[in-house]
Amino acid sequence: MRISETGAERGSTLPWRSAEHGFTLVELLVVLAIIGMAGAAVALAIPDPRGDLRTDGERFAARVHAAQDAAIIEARDMALWVSESGYGFERREAGRWRRIDERPFREQAWSEGARALVGPAARARIRFDATGQAEPLDVTLMRDDSRITIRIAADGTIHVG
Repeated sequence: MRISETGAERGSTLPWRSAEHGFTLVELLVVLAIIGMAGAAVALAIPDPRGDLRTDGERFAARVHAAQDAAIIEARDMALWVSESGYGFERREAGRWRRIDERPFREQAWSEGARALVGPAARARIRFDATGQAEPLDVTLMRDDSRITIRIAADGTIHVG
């Protein structure tokens, strides 16, 4: 009697499967359905790599609030400029407006795919005085079908929503 490399006798068959048979069509379809459902679950669970538009709005509002606080604490005017592609801050020093390069006031671009509407001008600018008062401004952030408005009121309050 000849013995194969696996130790089984040649010509013998296992009771549950023969070496001549492969997977059945039903078995293959079940495996494909399970893989498809697992892939769909993973795809739905992955967050947008660009982040949520509301997060951008809240981050922007926090920086604007920090600029307002700095204007009050330093008793010096601060300015915010907003364009379609980003925003930045300026401080009044020695009678001139100077760009601020330190955190959290560094120039910031909107996240990927987001853009801002600031009215008819390509760039809007507001100023916080030493009391925290500001000219009112509405900034609308848009990405795809999402839209969120950040409202800076005359008294300096900031609303995201």
